[in-house]
Amino acid sequence: MNKGTLYLFDTTVLLALIRGRELGRYINHTFTLSDVINKPLISVVSHGEIWVMAERNGWGEKKRQALSEMLGDLVTLDLNDRSIIEAYVEVDKKNRSHPKGARVLSDNDKWIAATSRAASAVLLTTDQDFIHLNPDVCTAHYVDPRSRLPQSNAGTQQELP
Repeated sequence: MNKGTLYLFDTTVLLALIRGRELGRYINHTFTLSDVINKPLISVVSHGEIWVMAERNGWGEKKRQALSEMLGDLVTLDLNDRSIIEAYVEVDKKNRSHPKGARVLSDNDKWIAATSRAASAVLLTTDQDFIHLNPDVCTAHYVDPRSRLPQSNAGTQQELP
């Protein structure tokens, strides 16, 4: 992907980035998120999903603050937009008319896909729930959750005091 690509994060990508582990580092590096021209997007639905995860998993104040800051650095799209509502109908229609039979997609995922479509953004996700929508309804880019950055042969260097 290039620096001008507009991304919309699925909640799974948000989770990987906030955890800051291997997968999050892979996503950040691979999609050059610190260098993109357009601020990444997020559906307001993902705000609800990620805060529920924080509550259920007992995230501490430090992690909740980091989440709040991360969400503040993204552009949040509300659902109260005619183009998103129309896209939601298209997502549902595609789910019902799939050649291999109807696909089950949670309502939250339908809203996230619809937001991606309406914004003409690439939907970054670490689950395969959106693949059947690609490319007809929205552009979904699946990132395998096992993805890791290659290990450097040079070893690690420690900072000097």
